[in-house]
Amino acid sequence: MAVRSDSDPPQGKLPVGGPFGWYAQPKAHFLGGNTVRLLRGGAALFPAMCDAMARARHEIWLATYIFHDDPAAIAVADALCAAAQRGVRVRVIIDGFGSYATLPKLLPRMRDAGVRVVVFRPIKGWWSWLRPGQLRRLHQKLCVVDGQRGFVGGINIINDLLDLRHGWSEAPRLDYAVEVQGPTVMPIEQTVRAMWTRAHLGRDWRDELATLARSPHRLARLKRLMRRLQTTRWADLGPAAAEPRPQRVAFVVRDNLRQRRTIERSYVEAILRARQRVELVSPYFYPGRAFRRALRLAARRGVQVRLLLQGKLDYRIAGLAARVLYDELLAHGVRVFEYMPAFLHAKVAVVDDEWATVGSSNIDPLSLLLNLEANVVVRDRGFVEQLGQELETAFAAAHEVTRPELGVPTWWSRVRRGLVAWCAHVYLRVAGATGRY
Repeated sequence: MAVRSDSDPPQGKLPVGGPFGWYAQPKAHFLGGNTVRLLRGGAALFPAMCDAMARARHEIWLATYIFHDDPAAIAVADALCAAAQRGVRVRVIIDGFGSYATLPKLLPRMRDAGVRVVVFRPIKGWWSWLRPGQLRRLHQKLCVVDGQRGFVGGINIINDLLDLRHGWSEAPRLDYAVEVQGPTVMPIEQTVRAMWTRAHLGRDWRDELATLARSPHRLARLKRLMRRLQTTRWADLGPAAAEPRPQRVAFVVRDNLRQRRTIERSYVEAILRARQRVELVSPYFYPGRAFRRALRLAARRGVQVRLLLQGKLDYRIAGLAARVLYDELLAHGVRVFEYMPAFLHAKVAVVDDEWATVGSSNIDPLSLLLNLEANVVVRDRGFVEQLGQELETAFAAAHEVTRPELGVPTWWSRVRRGLVAWCAHVYLRVAGATGRY
């Protein structure tokens, strides 16, 4: 029997949104009537997306951080172009920093085929970094086809064997996504539409609304904005969304409006309710105080808490940030593993037997406080079992870090931890994040 939380709507009832619909909801809401399929790596995701695009009849929405120009990525671009050429409405949002090197090649290719592409916060030179909010990036990986099939995960559009910093590898990076069919596709589509509007306007909604408040023609402009943002109300989803079967799914995002801490809160609530196990995978791991406290409390009450982090580092500073926390975590019974076979890029977790999440959000300040992120949370025993088996294989291939390896804490280890904390604090303040972390 699934565990309910305060964020669940009453059985048989759906929360009703205003004109912003689901996107104005500050908490996770679980909808039934979904089917969710786990996809490992781009080798599984890209063919599924291309198949959906080949069958598209009306529209395709896609948002990504990295859209590369290797053969695997070009196959996705070609699928988008082919859909646009047969009359499908295709809208693509690409982050200006994550895809900086490949945009000059990709944009003409897609636009010439009729694909509408916008760049989220483009980087045109060093002066671009002087603009407010440039450190907040579009890190979501989303695709929706005809409002029927949605794809969510941590997989960028780039070959599994290719790393932007380290080149080609022999083993594919570990990463996951899901394909969703059912009522939860609606909020996924709403989010991509919102990202399109945000990138198209060139500024956040709150900035647009502030401009409206000062405009002498504010009513007419407000009406135009509302038409662009108009989305389906929750109540329009139909009876299937109130049914618990086949799978209950919540789509959660991190933005700078109503859902600033929705993903973090979903993690922490699940960990605080855990009774048997917490298995968390994240390449970049530097959680805030509340998150670390939840992990410590879970381990203290006998829950098996295992973390799978990077062993093969892509960014050394990210590895250092995680490792300064090892002593604290191990001292409280949290087990730490480093994944060695390949680069780790997955952002997934399972808690007990009926809670799992897959998405784009790391467990670090960039993902939890700055970037635009998106995860799905699935409450289904079969899905959790499948993801759990995948993670068991990954843990078996990892190296477990022990306290003797770390040695006795020294003054230098304390200095390193303080330095990492100071750097994180300064970065967040420069980026405009407020509050404690």
